[in-house]
Amino acid sequence: MKILDWNIQWCLGIDGRVDPKRIVDEARALADFDVLCLQEVACNFPALKGSSGEDQFALIAQRLPGFTAVRGIAVDTAAPDGSRRTFGNMTLCRLPVRQVTRVQLPCPSDPEVAHMPRLLLEAVVEAPFGLLRVMNTHLEYYSARQREAQVEGVRGRHAEASEHARRDREVDRSEGPFHSQQQTPSAVLVGDFNCRTTDPAYARMLAPFDDRAAAFEDAWTMLHPGVEHAPTVGVHDREQWPEPFTCDFAFASRDLRPRLRAMSVDGSSRASDHQPVLLELG
Repeated sequence: MKILDWNIQWCLGIDGRVDPKRIVDEARALADFDVLCLQEVACNFPALKGSSGEDQFALIAQRLPGFTAVRGIAVDTAAPDGSRRTFGNMTLCRLPVRQVTRVQLPCPSDPEVAHMPRLLLEAVVEAPFGLLRVMNTHLEYYSARQREAQVEGVRGRHAEASEHARRDREVDRSEGPFHSQQQTPSAVLVGDFNCRTTDPAYARMLAPFDDRAAAFEDAWTMLHPGVEHAPTVGVHDREQWPEPFTCDFAFASRDLRPRLRAMSVDGSSRASDHQPVLLELG
């Protein structure tokens, strides 16, 4: 199973051109992925550099027929004409998607810095080895206080889902909204965490849970012991990023350690200010 994760910066490439088609084409050239997790997908935001206000959620989905496209709207505001402007995450999956959960992450007041709403988008997919929760997120950049609160929000959702998997019984098989869905503690968490490995937010993501089996592990560290993380920003864009570093990670629940096969960062793409990250499980 291959999961490709990418902050696409509203499809804005290093050349200043916004091109959703290029994003999909490069993703497909990189891997025959089963799941594509994207951050910074925009719709109806013509003020963004290079954008005409195109619905990138729809354009990307159109280019991946056969994939279930799930929108994770973090920002939803009114445009002057009354239409909606949306921005957030997107998960596209060619495996069956059992259930989707959207978790609005905490945003404590921090009046000193700019910030925007953030979301955790979770899809329960039928992987070749069983059910898997694919968690896709994008944490706050400017506010450390908000970012750390959002880490707690992500951890809280993971702990909650793990407890449901341990304790819930299927008691309602109706076709209504109370129909019980099978739960799983197995999870992969990917996205742009807007922190470095030296940041307290990164350390907190790896902290133990009451249920030891629920703990997250850094997939890169597991697969490349002793090797520094490959940079995911600042590789080509030196205007926004003065130096290359890593802020896009893939974490896996501890039970998935035997299934981790490979992880790589594509350093060649110039279609965004971030580099695509590929995780393989088996």
